[in-house]
Amino acid sequence: MKDEATTRLACFIGVFAVTAIGELLWPKRARTLARTRRWPNNIAVVIIDTFLARIVLPAGATGVAFIAERRGWGLFNNVPLPRAISLITSVIILDLAIYAQHWVFHHVPWLWRLHRMHHADLDVDVTTGARFHPIEILLSLGIKAVIVIAIGAPALSVLIFEVLLNATSMFNHTNVRIPSSLEPMLRWLLVTPDMHQVHHSIVMRETNSNFGFNLPWWDRLFGTYRAQPEAGHEQMTLGLQQFRDPKELRIDRLLVQPFRKK
Repeated sequence: MKDEATTRLACFIGVFAVTAIGELLWPKRARTLARTRRWPNNIAVVIIDTFLARIVLPAGATGVAFIAERRGWGLFNNVPLPRAISLITSVIILDLAIYAQHWVFHHVPWLWRLHRMHHADLDVDVTTGARFHPIEILLSLGIKAVIVIAIGAPALSVLIFEVLLNATSMFNHTNVRIPSSLEPMLRWLLVTPDMHQVHHSIVMRETNSNFGFNLPWWDRLFGTYRAQPEAGHEQMTLGLQQFRDPKELRIDRLLVQPFRKK
């Protein structure tokens, strides 16, 4: 627990650096706006999110798991299983829960008002993968805490899941070209940038598909998988129809976006 924050920060910085370099070297799509118009605002949102989450729950979901272990709460703290099985199963259950949460945030109107800030980016890249409204981040933290307690997830499995979730979210939002010979096979193992980019289409039936962040199997299992956008990856329009003005990318506009009238 003492190194939880340091571990997550180090992994975040490492993955961010690698994916950002990948975007520079092998971009998939031409940008509609310069990074200087988007990145400062997106990164400011990440800083606010992190600050608020640490105030509300200083040790994060990993700390909740540690407390649950100490007090014997939850399924895996009461059912004798090999440690490896409880670790792996907990990561899979948490990933399924995030898939379900993502689906709900798209289909419940007041939750969509929070989540649409993530979709309002006019380009999709590594910074988009961490750009979520602070209220959504706090709600997600609460949902994860409840699930962690209910299943008695080991603290190590929660830390692994949190690192994987942050890393795969940045990776699958990255504007990077993956060889066409590799990408179809890779998307059976994890959510690829091409697979997730469909989810950021301006076409709502495409927006409401490909909800997975980490494991790609849930979309296929629950019928929300869409292989390709109708317009093709390089020609598709990203973002939301009602937020096309670049001024909507400013930090002040992003934070109040859920509360503004239609």
